[in-house]
Amino acid sequence: MSATGKELEKPIRVVQFIDSLRSGGKERQLVELLKGLARTEGIECELIVMSETTHYTDLYQLDIPVHRLVRTSQRDPVVFWKLYRLLKEIRPDLLHSWGAMCTVYALPAVKVLGIKLVNGFLRNAPPKLGVRDRQWRRSKCTFPLSDAVVANSQAGLRAYNAPEYKSYCMYNGFDFSRITGLEVPGKVRNQYRITTPLVVGMVATFSDNKDFFTFISAAQRILKTRRDVTFLAVGDGPNRRQCREQVKEKNRPFILFPGIIKEVEALVQIFDIGVLCSPRGEGISNTIMEYMALGKPVVATDCGGNRELVVEGKTGYLLQNRDVKKLSETLLYFLDHPEMAKQFGQAGSRRLRKYFNIEQLTEQHCILYRQLV
Repeated sequence: MSATGKELEKPIRVVQFIDSLRSGGKERQLVELLKGLARTEGIECELIVMSETTHYTDLYQLDIPVHRLVRTSQRDPVVFWKLYRLLKEIRPDLLHSWGAMCTVYALPAVKVLGIKLVNGFLRNAPPKLGVRDRQWRRSKCTFPLSDAVVANSQAGLRAYNAPEYKSYCMYNGFDFSRITGLEVPGKVRNQYRITTPLVVGMVATFSDNKDFFTFISAAQRILKTRRDVTFLAVGDGPNRRQCREQVKEKNRPFILFPGIIKEVEALVQIFDIGVLCSPRGEGISNTIMEYMALGKPVVATDCGGNRELVVEGKTGYLLQNRDVKKLSETLLYFLDHPEMAKQFGQAGSRRLRKYFNIEQLTEQHCILYRQLV
């Protein structure tokens, strides 16, 4: 039986099209969706990836054909022809794009071949968009030619002013099997040489889209009065070196930079508080979902879809952008009130299981695919 309880004589063939499978939010969600669809009757998926990079190796446990259509540059014109030939061979009913350039590359081929297009590149919710913004221009060019526009937050649909009659909000889904059988917390602490009883962490890329500078500034403010907490800045990116240089020498034993961690859930489990400073607007943050799944209270920037995920005063707190003072005060409150932090974390875990699960993610996509085909 399918996710909607109906038997289909002929399966719907869907091509998922993404630029890479490096570590990232949309990449994680595509793999989670493929896991769900692999267990669903009546839907057959194939995957096209425009690079050789694969961070999520659990993809290979699924019986899904993977095609590598590697581009030589960000705007490789040869991809248009290669993609057309590949789609002509596969003959899918529907193509689901997971990036702005993926949508641009796909449009000529799907129109010529009569393939339905799900435009799924809305994964953020910037506070301001205009004609100078490349993503805004691509949205205005591709929305009219798409059969459906999918975002992972209501904030994202509003930010891009997506057409209501073809727009769908499908929240990210978390696969709770990811947090079973994790490394023993004591071993994780030893691995990263954490000796303090308390840990505060932020997991993100060191890019302009994430604000580690505010996180580190708040950490150093707290370390002026107490030395019983370690701050973990987890991830990598162009701003990592500059952030490391921001840390005063006396604070370096208490502000650590573990780099990219493949099994990041094992590290998040030892957090007492999960932080995400993101000035440019999240859609639905996979990082915040990881915090909630592992029962951690959340302190994040009040932007994008964060308010759709975090319930203010119940599962966490949402702060104004770059407010170092308020961030440090909120973190101190949770550090000084561990029982309250525990209650917030438990409430977040319950909310995630109810509204942001992989079964719901899969069913919503199945319904959309069947409606279009």
